[in-house]
Amino acid sequence: MTAVRAFAPASVSNVTCGFDILGFGVESLGDVVEAETTNDPGVIITDIRGDRGRLPHDPHLNTASIAAQAVLDRLEITDRGLAIAIDKRMPLSRGLGSSAASAVAATVAADAVLDGGLSTDELLLCAIEGERAASGSVHADNVAPSLWGSLVLVRSAIPPDIIELPVPGELSCALLQPRIEVRTHESRTLLGDTLPLSSAVTQWANVAGLIAALYREDWDLLQRSLVDVVAEPKRAPAIPGFERVKAAALESGALGCGLSGSGPAIFALCRTLAGARATSLAMHETFRDEIGIESQHFATRVGTAAAHVLEKGELESEPCAS
Repeated sequence: MTAVRAFAPASVSNVTCGFDILGFGVESLGDVVEAETTNDPGVIITDIRGDRGRLPHDPHLNTASIAAQAVLDRLEITDRGLAIAIDKRMPLSRGLGSSAASAVAATVAADAVLDGGLSTDELLLCAIEGERAASGSVHADNVAPSLWGSLVLVRSAIPPDIIELPVPGELSCALLQPRIEVRTHESRTLLGDTLPLSSAVTQWANVAGLIAALYREDWDLLQRSLVDVVAEPKRAPAIPGFERVKAAALESGALGCGLSGSGPAIFALCRTLAGARATSLAMHETFRDEIGIESQHFATRVGTAAAHVLEKGELESEPCAS
């Protein structure tokens, strides 16, 4: 095998109360990485498309190439290397796991072209190395859902302990991507290192309630649990009009609404895909008419996307989003 293309989806992380531990893949939106073997050790980047010249071509600095190198290292391959081409099909710094998608796609493509046969847990560890370079810390709430595709709980990133959670009924997600950027590393500094005990207890209760609601298909409990008292209060002020958009989502019938990751993407969970479409439009119109900022909006089922090797001709068209 000489070349392999792999797709990895964008992801919604945190899911309000699940800071750094909950996430799910986003259908249709994500990155594609092509990998082929070379006779020289190490990884080189031959091309990056869709990034408007912003991402580094230095393989020691790019999340995708770092993840691909981690695959070589894990497989203990030193007599050959990889050449990768990155197709960015999602915006940078929008809170939907752009760096994680690139790292995961590179990991899956590298393992496939090398016939490595790595387990999902091993692939996760390789992708985490790329994500570490992007965020400056080890967390898998974007990498894990991008790799698994489903709604997951990251009990531990290293060693991997990823739990796939049930998705009740037609649980769907409305997404709004404002045309502004928030850098993950900078956003994390807003959170500080300490947390009042009362806030911690409230957050623990909400996470437990959310997971119980998923297993019990309890929509009322799900709605009550979609509250973040830790990250959102500190991050939301950086997103113009966040509170108004959140109110519009809830008024349209959403179960809950919050920032995806560090933002600026805003997501809302809904009982049906039709409801998510209506909510995404309400969020978009509010942001445009009341805040004066353009955005992209769409709806997707929760837990239906996963990283995978692409068949010939698959996703050869224009990127899913810009």
